[in-house]
Amino acid sequence: MTAKQTVTDVLIVGAGPTGLLLAGDLAAAGVRVTVLEKRGAESNLTRAFAVHARTLEMLDARGLADELIATGVPLGSLRLFNKLRIDLGSLPTRFPFVLITPQSNTERLLQERAVKAGATVLRGAEVTGLRQDAEGVTIETVEDGATVTHRARYAVGTDGVHSTVRDLLGIPFPGESVVNSVVLADVRLERAPDEVVTVGATDDGFAFLAPFGDGWYRVIAWDRHDRHPDGTPPPLDRIAEITRNTIGEDYGLHDARWSSTFHSDERQVPNYRSGRVFLAGDAAHCHSPAGGQGMNTGLQDAANLSWKLAAALRGRATDALLDTYQTERHPVGKTVLRSSGALVRLALAHSAPTRALRGALTTVAEHLDVVTERGAKIISGIGIRYSAPKDAHPLVGRRVPDLRLTGLEQPREDGPAAPERLYEALRAGKFVLVSNDELSAADPWADRVVTAAPADPHGKLRDTVLLIRPDGYAAWAAVDPGRGELRAALAEWLGAPTDA
Repeated sequence: MTAKQTVTDVLIVGAGPTGLLLAGDLAAAGVRVTVLEKRGAESNLTRAFAVHARTLEMLDARGLADELIATGVPLGSLRLFNKLRIDLGSLPTRFPFVLITPQSNTERLLQERAVKAGATVLRGAEVTGLRQDAEGVTIETVEDGATVTHRARYAVGTDGVHSTVRDLLGIPFPGESVVNSVVLADVRLERAPDEVVTVGATDDGFAFLAPFGDGWYRVIAWDRHDRHPDGTPPPLDRIAEITRNTIGEDYGLHDARWSSTFHSDERQVPNYRSGRVFLAGDAAHCHSPAGGQGMNTGLQDAANLSWKLAAALRGRATDALLDTYQTERHPVGKTVLRSSGALVRLALAHSAPTRALRGALTTVAEHLDVVTERGAKIISGIGIRYSAPKDAHPLVGRRVPDLRLTGLEQPREDGPAAPERLYEALRAGKFVLVSNDELSAADPWADRVVTAAPADPHGKLRDTVLLIRPDGYAAWAAVDPGRGELRAALAEWLGAPTDA
C-alpha cells in the first residue's frame, strides 16, 4: 500500500559528498531537489580524507573552502614509493596543498549548505524500485516501514560502489579487484610521527598514517600475506605490526575506536547517463585509494552536472548539453582509474624485475621537474581539461585560474564586499563574462551571467573575451570578437535572452 507520494524536480539517491554538493548547487539555482539516503544517521567512519586543490577551488566557489581548511591539516607535498616526493607548493592555485581532513567534515558542510539552500534530505529512505518514462523518473522507497513513491523530472545515483540505482537500471560495472584485505582503522599513538603524513612500503606491504582530528590517526595498511573477508575487524596488534614493519618506526598504536578490512576495485560504467537518470561518484567509477582521488572525482562529477541540469530544467539548454556530462567526465574517470591503478600496482610489485622498474622510474622522475610538475597537476586535479572543437580558442575546456577581477557588484547592501576574485564571483552560481569592453552585450542575460573586467587591463586577457562556466571551466573565448559574435556565444551557452 502506498502511504505517500512526492513530486520534485530532481531526485538524488545517496547523501555522500557527491550527492550533497549536487543537491546544494541545484537548490541554490532554484531547483526543487530531494536527497534519498538509506542510512538513518550520518557516519564519521569513512575512508576518504584527502581534499585536493581543484576540489578546494570548487568549494571556494561555494564559500566553503576556508571553513573546511580550518578542520584539517594542509600538506604541501606527497611521497610515493618511500622516495619520490611530489611538491604541490608551486601549483598555480590559492590552495597549493592537499588538505587532510575526515570526509565527515566535508559532508557536514555540504549538507548544511544544501539544506540552507532549500534541498530536502530524507534519511532512512531505502530505494526499492525505479522506472522512467519520457517525462520523468519514479523511485519507490521504504521509509519507516511504509512505501513512498517519489516522482521527478530527473534522477541521479550517487549511492556509492554498491549502487542500488545502477543495479535497478541494469547498468554493468565492469572491472577487477586490485588489492584485497586492506586494513582501515582509527587509532591513538603514544608518539606522533615527525611528518604530517607518514608513508612506508616494503616488498610485503605498505602503511599510511595521517592525523584525523581530536588526537586520532587514520591507518591504512596492507600485508600481502593477510587474507581477511571484507568488514572483518583486524586485531590491533596486527595493525601495529604491519605499520611497524612497513614504516620502520613504532609509534605505539593503541585504542582503536574502529577498524575494518576492505578490498579495492577498478570499475567504471560504460555510460554515466541512462535516459533521465545519471550516475556520479563511486556509483559510476571506483578505483584504488592511491592518490586519494575517489571523493574528489565524485565532487567534480557533481559540479559538472549540476549547472547543466539546472539549465535543462529552466528550458535554457537542449538535451545535447546533458550528454556532455558523459563526454567530459567519463574520460576523466578513465584516466583516474589508469593512474591510480598504475600507482598501486607499482607499489605492490613483488617480482624482482617490477621492483627494479619501480626503482628506476622513481630515480628518473626525481631528477625531471617536468615529471613531478605534471604529477602534481594530475593528482591535484587542476590539470583536467575537457575536449573542445578544433577551431576553438586554446582556453576553451581549460580550468580557469582564480583571476583578479574588477567591476563586480556587491551581492547585497548588507552583505559581503564586492567580489574581487573569479571564484568569489562564481558563488552566484552563474556564468562569468570577463572582458575589458563589450560587457554591455551581456545585459539581456543579466540574470544568468556576472560581468567583470580583468584587474590588469594590460595583462594576458587584454584583448580576449572569456566566458566561464559555473564550474570554473572556459566555455568560450575569442580575441577582439565583434558584438554579434559575442551575443551569439552568449545565446548558445545561456539560452534565449530575457528580452527575446
